[in-house]
Amino acid sequence: MQYGICNLSIVPVRLQPEDATEMVTQLLYGEHFKILEERGKWSRIRIASDSCEGWVDNRQYLKIEETAFYEPNDSKPFYSAGLIEYLIDENSNLIAIPLGSVLNYAHHLKHSHDGAVISGIKEKSNLIPMALLYLNAPSIWGGKTPFGIDCSGFTQMVYMLNGYSLLRNSAQQATQGEALSFIEESEPGDLAFFDNAEGIITHVGLMMKDNYIIHVHGKVRIDRIDHSGIFNTDLNRHTHQLRVIKKII
Repeated sequence: MQYGICNLSIVPVRLQPEDATEMVTQLLYGEHFKILEERGKWSRIRIASDSCEGWVDNRQYLKIEETAFYEPNDSKPFYSAGLIEYLIDENSNLIAIPLGSVLNYAHHLKHSHDGAVISGIKEKSNLIPMALLYLNAPSIWGGKTPFGIDCSGFTQMVYMLNGYSLLRNSAQQATQGEALSFIEESEPGDLAFFDNAEGIITHVGLMMKDNYIIHVHGKVRIDRIDHSGIFNTDLNRHTHQLRVIKKII
């Protein structure tokens, strides 16, 4: 088994080993992974934090030893806490990194950082303030940053920055936590899941107080939610059909 780490700010992870294929997720700076297969200029990887698999360009990561791969797991993660932070490399060059980058391994990469850092398990009440940092971020399939994010990447990052683990896509996240019987039982930070006409869960958002939800639909936005689903006041109609609300914390 071989191992790697993302040494760049944001790296696409693709469905197939081709530049033109779907981006299934992103690697942020400092995220590490197992290398499952190498094919030409591509590697198929499994990300350590959520077991998401996909293909990355070999030029966009560094290989590391097995001992280095497991080192970040031995201590609590430290994440960059600003919308954008900067590292300084050994040649005094700046490297921009987005919110949620992993800093545990920066010293091994000979990068220094003196910006804002977040770590540890936070109170549930911190979920919505963290979510609001992403407000108006554009929707990008597979995205995980304030500069482009999808619905499950949004919920995953908000929970991760508060010390909790979610799987990568909305259907996977729907297998976690405890289902609530009524919308009135929900608390800010609970996850609301939505399905399509075939009954497949395709969307997720974070419940807020007073029957509002923050989610990704074109951008990270706040909408009303009722027993039927999400009501978009701009369109004056429901856009997502509610399936279940789940309490993770």
